[in-house]
Amino acid sequence: MREQQPGFVVVEGPIGVGKTSLAERLAARFGTELLLEGPDENPFLERFYQDPRAAALPTQLFFLFQRAQQIQALRQADIFQPVRVADFLLDKDRLFAQLTLDADEFKLYEQVWDKMSLDAPEPDLVVYLQAPVDTLMARVARRGIHYEQGIERAYIEKLSDAYMRFFYDWNRSPLLIVNTADINPIDDDRDFELLFAEICNVKSGRHFFNPGRLAG
Repeated sequence: MREQQPGFVVVEGPIGVGKTSLAERLAARFGTELLLEGPDENPFLERFYQDPRAAALPTQLFFLFQRAQQIQALRQADIFQPVRVADFLLDKDRLFAQLTLDADEFKLYEQVWDKMSLDAPEPDLVVYLQAPVDTLMARVARRGIHYEQGIERAYIEKLSDAYMRFFYDWNRSPLLIVNTADINPIDDDRDFELLFAEICNVKSGRHFFNPGRLAG
């Protein structure tokens, strides 16, 4: 089984889709290092959800610096560790920046990005989680983080669309697109085992995982 495991797995997707929870469960199954983006450490995030226009730039710059530090630590870690799991791509930072910043702010952000000379390792597999906007809204409400409760539907719609456009052109690593509308790989062991087997089997190209369709 060890030979089939990917070396660096990234789980991505919009807010509420379950990427952090899945990354945690995958890391536990692999028995490996887990790299999480740590939104709770961002002192501007709550302000962003209260007033996106005023707090977008400091929120985004904090995440950029935070992720740069995490990527540096990852590159300096034990190169012999067989598997690593993360719940973010560095590229995701620019996706959010384009979505939340105005033209002048994004120009400044791009200047900072260019000066940092970031060199993130390429993942061996990206697991992109999808769900309908209604499902994402319900999951955000259910997890009960107080500053997320004011997130508007329009924002989640724009974010979901941005992710779909981003991964439509993704070709830098194998990509597994997972429809999570009717499965629960976090709490349901059968769903997790099916997804885990698929993750271990993907070696190249673009793949779609929808066990609900298979069951029908």
